[in-house]
Amino acid sequence: MKTEALSGPLLPAQRTLPAMLQRQAQLFAGRSLLRLGAQHWSHEDALRVAASRASALAAAGVQRGDRVALMSTNRAEFLEVFLGCGWLGAVAVPINTAAMGPQIDYFLADSQARLLVIEAALLERLSPERLARLPLQQVWVLEDLAQAGTQGPQSCGPDIHVRPYSAVLAASAFAEPQPAAEIGPGDPLAILYTSGTTGPAKGVVCPHAQYYWWGVHSADVLGIGADDVLCSTLPLFHINALNTFAQAMLTGGEVVFETRFSASGFWPAMHAHGATVVYLLGAMVPILLAQPASAQEQGHRVRIGLGPGVPAAAGQAFLARTGVRLLEGYGSTETNFVLATTPDSPHAGSMGWLRPGFEARVADEADVELGVGQAGELLLRAHQPYAFASGYFNMPDKTVQAWRNLWFHTGDRVLREADGSFRFIDRIKDAIRRRGENISSFEVEQVLLSHPAVAACAVYPVRSELAEDEVMAALVARGDKPIDPAELMAFCKTRLPYFAIPRYVDVLADLPRTENGKVQKYKLREQGVGRHTWDREATRAP
Repeated sequence: MKTEALSGPLLPAQRTLPAMLQRQAQLFAGRSLLRLGAQHWSHEDALRVAASRASALAAAGVQRGDRVALMSTNRAEFLEVFLGCGWLGAVAVPINTAAMGPQIDYFLADSQARLLVIEAALLERLSPERLARLPLQQVWVLEDLAQAGTQGPQSCGPDIHVRPYSAVLAASAFAEPQPAAEIGPGDPLAILYTSGTTGPAKGVVCPHAQYYWWGVHSADVLGIGADDVLCSTLPLFHINALNTFAQAMLTGGEVVFETRFSASGFWPAMHAHGATVVYLLGAMVPILLAQPASAQEQGHRVRIGLGPGVPAAAGQAFLARTGVRLLEGYGSTETNFVLATTPDSPHAGSMGWLRPGFEARVADEADVELGVGQAGELLLRAHQPYAFASGYFNMPDKTVQAWRNLWFHTGDRVLREADGSFRFIDRIKDAIRRRGENISSFEVEQVLLSHPAVAACAVYPVRSELAEDEVMAALVARGDKPIDPAELMAFCKTRLPYFAIPRYVDVLADLPRTENGKVQKYKLREQGVGRHTWDREATRAP
């Protein structure tokens, strides 16, 4: 059922995390909000947690506008610090747990974080020598140092104060709760770093109101109400999972976070939690479909799911096997949930239709709008103030470039259909040009994925001896079915234009991915044609 929480938008001044927490605590009080491991919060608990953790941050010298880095798997402490930062007016900087030394250094240096909250097991990735050159002053460790087997405080250098998180909380246990900061909807709540698959990561400055609108639009698309149980296995250091928390908070629903995605454990977990809404990314659905069929795939309470980037065929197979329809949608860290399908969308393969409160344009290289059926870059803007990110932290040139002409440039090539829906063609930088023709790597991937021997694939350009692009595909076999590249290319011959059929094929054990499942094509492009690469030209009869 829908609740009064979403009967109308909050007033602009209320579109901040502190105001949301206060309002929802009044509306839903002791109603369950969060389950994460052994932790169980009500809406009132979330309000108390935010104020108490803000007190701990303030006692440690963190002030409004200071950046606080977070490097942790899915655990309640992550959300505690995130809420505390929002309450205090500080800025949370989540760091991907897959980041290694140089990447961590970059995030800390670029954000100028003064405090790092980190799991003890990740401490070994920090270099005291490099940390000494950064403004970092404190490290809070989420486990007991001795039990975690770390080297102790000295491992971060003599000038950085390292404390167990439990000791920080104990020291501030009797402090007065921190009053909510007087912040506005445009003040920064978080800096979320993009995956950096094509270059240095950019820190996206996300204001409080953007977080509010993420929750509002996502909950509306999914029809979330106070009786729903949202369950996510996605990491909290990305907007998808953080947004899921906002959805539950704004509707009076309950959110359950798993510590990680497990193909074999997914449906047992959904049963155990009584989940009604699930969140999946493109690569996760084929992985689940590769599991042996089980009765648990049908005997559950899940009524709907969000599955951006799921191939149409996989989404249909998932629906037939589990009874769960996955909605497609489009949004980015810089924007919001701007496009979405519905449970009764007339055709598969669409990104969806424009949501209320946003504008979209398909444009050419000069930002001139193109007509129906013409492919171009997707440009977006919002009607509501601060519904999009404010820009890239410490990158004014990149900000101006991305938001030029008062539109955010997504870098995605799409086309608008006659019915108003949008269809994804390709990432512009992943487009391939061969024999004078533009080739969509996405479309080639869809054909390859329709072959029964292919579990996953990535298509990308490599340079040929003719100074043009050649099409290369990296493939992962499905189970024990071997991939015969020659047979696969024959399969493609009736499904792709001749110029789009891959010349080169690599069969790999797995594709390089980011923590949230995005294929890192730049690593494949850098690797290029190798000694074991199959070459269609070399197999032709003389």
